[in-house]
Amino acid sequence: MSFEPEAVRAFEHAGWQRAAANYQDTFARATAPFIAPLLAAAEIESGLRILDIACGPGYAAAAAASRGAVAEGLDFSAAMVRMARALHPDIIATEGDAENLPYPGGAFGAVVSNFGLHHVPRPEIALTEFARVLAPGGRCAFTVWAAPAKNVAWSLVFDAIARHGDRSAAHAPPPGGSFNQPEDCLRALGRAGFASTSAEIVKAEWPLPDAQALITALSAGTVRMAALIAAQRGSALKDIIADIDRCAECYRRGDRLAIPIAAILARGQKPRD
Repeated sequence: MSFEPEAVRAFEHAGWQRAAANYQDTFARATAPFIAPLLAAAEIESGLRILDIACGPGYAAAAAASRGAVAEGLDFSAAMVRMARALHPDIIATEGDAENLPYPGGAFGAVVSNFGLHHVPRPEIALTEFARVLAPGGRCAFTVWAAPAKNVAWSLVFDAIARHGDRSAAHAPPPGGSFNQPEDCLRALGRAGFASTSAEIVKAEWPLPDAQALITALSAGTVRMAALIAAQRGSALKDIIADIDRCAECYRRGDRLAIPIAAILARGQKPRD
């Protein structure tokens, strides 16, 4: 299947419009542990004007504001923007395109994105926009999910589908690039003109009662994984959930699973010259 940016945009937009209503109670619990490391990487401090791109319900922007930053958020999903405004009325949330940011050059001291960049049709174009709206010396930081080999929640699902279902069933358009290795992120930051770049694996745990809760959260609060799960036959899905339960039992702590998850945290700085 050939890469078509507008097909990716339409697929992602429709998915996030749908996921917005359930995101807070499902997948947000997986992304939330990475907000503090993200803001630390961007060196968010009091008085700094920051932009949270692909802000979703505005959690990273709100966390930055709690540190005294002047925070704004942007998302291409109107449903997500409405949620961000409702949850965080003191933060300006704007509906817009990460590949064509509606801000003047040099407007922000920092730009962050918590698990947003890999949903953009052309992430490298988005990164050039990140650089454009940053002031000289400004910092960019973003998180993306690490490859399944390091990301147990994802590998549990993918491996179970491979054994009992169909990994190719979703027919989703291919994404705009691979960003699940640190080297991918470093190359993209360099091409966008960032200096002092770094990319590291950051780990956390996702507490869930069982495999059904994992499948429910991914189905309700994601786009590509939700499409893959929805494409599985009903009889196969029951076997997939049972397989995940068996394989995840080693992560059980009392009445809950503590499933390891991992992200790549990448950062760069806009040159001062």
